[in-house]
Parts: sequence; C-alpha cells; structure tokens
Amino acid sequence: MKKFLFSLILLTIVSSPAFSQQGLKNTAFTPGEKLEYKLYFNWKFIWLTAGSATMTLTQEKYNGKEAYKCALVTRTSKKLDNYFRMRDTLLCYTTTNLIPLYYRKGAHEGKRYYVDELLYSYNNGCTVTMRELTAKGERHEKKQSSKNNIYDMLSIFLRARNFSTAGWKEGRTILFPIADGNGISTARLRYLGKEKVKAENGKKYKCLKLAYIETDDGEENEIVRFFVTDDSRHVPIRLDLFLKFGSAKAFLNSDI
Repeated sequence: MKKFLFSLILLTIVSSPAFSQQGLKNTAFTPGEKLEYKLYFNWKFIWLTAGSATMTLTQEKYNGKEAYKCALVTRTSKKLDNYFRMRDTLLCYTTTNLIPLYYRKGAHEGKRYYVDELLYSYNNGCTVTMRELTAKGERHEKKQSSKNNIYDMLSIFLRARNFSTAGWKEGRTILFPIADGNGISTARLRYLGKEKVKAENGKKYKCLKLAYIETDDGEENEIVRFFVTDDSRHVPIRLDLFLKFGSAKAFLNSDI
C-alpha cells in the first residue's frame, strides 16, 4: 500500500523532450476533473477491500498567477486500519504550461507521520528547495539545481498525460528524475504493449500497459504494472502493485 501513491502518479508517458525548461500545452485534462479509485489487497490468496483514493484537478492562483492544482488523497478502509493505517495527502501546483511550482506530501502510514515539501525556482535552470520532516520529528533542508526541469510525483503526472506514444514498441524503457524531501532519484518506465481492461465502474477500456521499475544492487524489480487509456488523455484505469508483504490492485471507480 505504501507504494500506491507513487505508482498512481508514475503511470503515464515520459519522453526526452519532457525535461526541457520549456512549458507544454495541456490538452489531456480539463480543470474540475476528479478520478476515484477502489483499492484491494491480497492476503493469503484472499482479496480484501483495502481503501480508496481520489485525485482532483483544478485551476487556481499561486503567488498571484494562474496555476493548475492537483491533489491526491489516499486512505485505507476501516478493516485494514487494524493492520496498517494510511492517510496520505499529496498536493502540487504547476504553471498552466505544466512547469512545477510547489509540492507537498503529508503521510500518515502505520505509526509513522512525515512530510516532504518542494519549492521550485527558475534562473538559467531549475533549483529545488527540499524540506523534510522525518517520522522521528527531525527537520532537514537542502537544495539541488539542474539545467533541466526537475519533477515531483504529481507534476510529472500532469505533464506525462500530454505526451504521445505513437510509434512506441514493446520493451521501450525511459528514465526520468523525481524529487522528494530527501533528494532526487531516477525512475524507470517500460512499455509492455496494449490490453483491454475492465474498471471498477464496470466499463472496459483499451489501455497501454506499462511497468514502473526500480534497480537494487544492479537487479531490476518491477514495483507496479499499470494500465492507462490508449487515447490523448492517458487516464489510469488499473494498477497492479507488487509489495514486500503481498500484492494490491487499484481500479478506477468513476466515469471519465
């Protein structure tokens, strides 16, 4: 379940032009969009209702300028709370051409509570101020700069939904930078082909199938396999999560 937030965001398409400092026109979503998901967890061959997640997209002002605001809230069910309680809230602002401005994650996972916060500035490159409140109550802050843009889990979601997958072949793998309160890491995304998927809302969708992969000691580990609509919107329909203590699935539970 702890991987759900990250996997829900890293679910669309990234290509090398994404990392220029130029903005990107949004053609994939309309402010006011709301996506709802139902979560299931597999425990000893039994699938249990694990909780829900809701993502909302609006257009508001940030420091006096028009911006997109994206919020993701995930919570476990009352039944699962007895084993592992999760109440996570992610928030980001980007310019209307999808350049990151601000990010915050407040996470209550089990007995742990921590906060990651990112503030972006631009001057011949991108500088990110990374703030972290650890589960032990420690506060840390550091900065990192790059000639190209740096993204967080939500801003990459908004930007990636606007890319085209025309001409993609199975096995194509792409690397991209993701920041949190602790630093910047590299994520890997691999295209696995197409498949028709049934959502929690009872409808079937033609989807692109992709895998999010981490590398540990030189060995690749697939963390999540996800399915997004094969159209210009790239809406996530289903996610299969491979966790250390079991497996989980998330299904779209609202109309799109």
